[in-house]
Amino acid sequence: MARRYTVVTLFPDLVRDAMTHGVTGRAISRGRCKLDFINPRDYAGNTRGSVDDAPYGGGPGMVMRVEPLRASLDAIKSGSPAPFVVGLTPQGRRLDQAAVLDLARHPHLVLVAGRYEGIDERFIERDCDAEWSIGDYVLSGGEIAALVILDAIIRTLPDVLGDDASAAADSFCGGILDWPHYTRPARIGEQSVPDVLLGGDHAAIARWRRKQALGRTWQRRPDLLERIALEQSDLALLREYQREARLAEGDATRDC
Repeated sequence: MARRYTVVTLFPDLVRDAMTHGVTGRAISRGRCKLDFINPRDYAGNTRGSVDDAPYGGGPGMVMRVEPLRASLDAIKSGSPAPFVVGLTPQGRRLDQAAVLDLARHPHLVLVAGRYEGIDERFIERDCDAEWSIGDYVLSGGEIAALVILDAIIRTLPDVLGDDASAAADSFCGGILDWPHYTRPARIGEQSVPDVLLGGDHAAIARWRRKQALGRTWQRRPDLLERIALEQSDLALLREYQREARLAEGDATRDC
């Protein structure tokens, strides 16, 4: 059964146009998933299509009203199983790959893209099943966050990528970063592809890739290593990488 995704947004074309390209576009055209849009302006309840109002307590900006958003959800839920509703706000939990995989389980996912100063808290409290953020910064609206989440989810679905193993080897799958990638030619100026990748020894290649992935994570995102329990074989590879990195750093210092 194809997954269904619905975006509640004031700017459906912004999301729709971006989703027609690449992996997501192919997944939709092949029927692996279905993408719908609901514009709260269609449920504004006034002739101007106004969906916002001034905040209680004063202050700058406007706040998205409950009624148009709730009516949008009612239209989505009519005649179909209850979807899982996600509010996209800076106050939500920060998205990671584990969350992406969890969200991908839902047959019907609704993403509510906020605008202006935000969404009336009563809608978040009663109508949203979860609240997610894509990072510790503020965007002009939730549409870009919706695109990020949809792209991350759809590429994990079966038969979407050319090789399902590609998703399993991505950065953050298994809790660590990806290894370095190379392609032809084998040499560009003074830069060469590591010899192990040219030798055809698949066991050696797999070992090198795992060591590089662990080492990169140690160097660039050590916080990720703190969240997982490494097996003894991985710890040995990581120590080997660290020794090699320190030797290389020492050589570089002597060269200077």
